Amino acid sequence: MFSLLAITPPGGAAELPWLAPLFAGGLRRLHVRKPGWSRAELADYVQAIAPQYRPRLVLHAHYALAPALGLGGIHLTEAARRAPGLARLLRAQGGHSLSASLHSLADVQRHRRRYSYVLLSPVFDSISKEGYPSGFDLAQVRAVLHKLAARPGYRPRVLALGGVAAANVARARQAGFAGAAVLGSLWQSPDPVASFRELAAQASAASQSFHTGS
Repeated sequence: MFSLLAITPPGGAAELPWLAPLFAGGLRRLHVRKPGWSRAELADYVQAIAPQYRPRLVLHAHYALAPALGLGGIHLTEAARRAPGLARLLRAQGGHSLSASLHSLADVQRHRRRYSYVLLSPVFDSISKEGYPSGFDLAQVRAVLHKLAARPGYRPRVLALGGVAAANVARARQAGFAGAAVLGSLWQSPDPVASFRELAAQASAASQSFHTGS
């Protein structure tokens, strides 16, 4: 199944009123990425979200808040992956989801930590970051992901990140991605809920086409 998740804009909290309608509309995973925020600021943000939706949240920082507030998981930054306390952190997370961002096909192929999923970016030209172009040839991506799918043992679920929009989400599905993460196409829209519905519709249509071979 092709999964869609969202990542919060990095600053402010203007998106908070949209979150409950997005979750009610089918958003299953929201990555809370707020660089530079304190633990208290992040805790206040999470506590402004209805308790029934907090298990859908994934934190990019202040990881101890995830089990404390009943959140869904954590996303390891590059700094966190190099931190000396990583093993202790992972033990504390228990059964929560674990994800990370990777930036090359070589990284996807050689990593061995059993992530719930990994984000590969930038797959398309970024919407939220001007001058941040795509770094991948989708035919090459498809070949690598096809090879990974046949690998015995751990096979990472790879989600596309960077410039994902309704106009290209089908291309991500056809390239073999297990899902996509959206940011700019959601939060730069005057109606993020309508934008998410359109993304979900295009992703669903792409999945049906992929499975029928049409």
